[in-house]
Amino acid sequence: MARRSSIVVIDYNGGNLASAAQALTRAAFDSGIDADVTITADPDAVRAADRIVLPGQGAFADCAAGIANVPGLRAIIEEQTAAGVPFLGICVGMQLMAERGLEFGETPGFCWIRGEIAPMEAPGLRLPQMGWNQLSFTPGAHPLTEGLAPDAHVYFVHSYALRGHDTDELVATTEYGGAVPAIVARGNRAGTQFHVEKSQRTGLRILANFLRWTPAP
Repeated sequence: MARRSSIVVIDYNGGNLASAAQALTRAAFDSGIDADVTITADPDAVRAADRIVLPGQGAFADCAAGIANVPGLRAIIEEQTAAGVPFLGICVGMQLMAERGLEFGETPGFCWIRGEIAPMEAPGLRLPQMGWNQLSFTPGAHPLTEGLAPDAHVYFVHSYALRGHDTDELVATTEYGGAVPAIVARGNRAGTQFHVEKSQRTGLRILANFLRWTPAP
């Protein structure tokens, strides 16, 4: 009998953890993927995981501090992703992949992708960007976007966004006073600025794609 896949949702007293776990469980079931989804802050559970998901909501600095306050948690996330374990960051979880955040001072990120998280520039538009917006895919298919409609809409809640990024790390953007990074990826690490767990059918498809994703070595 094949071993069930272990998916961990990182618990650091922040983020929409239960909703993310429920969406992952639904995506696995709908796709016929045999997986256990666990919310945990236990470094040993993260070490044993086949896939790591980091949700986030609120301020970059608070989320970074929440991870730092759990002994060994940041180190094991870095160790396992460096070893090739697929990683998905959601909203602020994606922002933490960057070099630094500028919300409430300067806070170091994981430095997995180039750029910083800075206030959005959207003259004449309400901030935070809150609600449904359309994705625009960059040239070149990525496994996370397989099967998505060309006019796919997803749910955003944010007033800070990635800037200074590398174009080859950009999978999709959305338009809000200019092009805003919406999906980024480098190697086995990927992130969505939007809330996949709130993005209904499109979000579930992205999560299913993540659960099936086998990044190139």
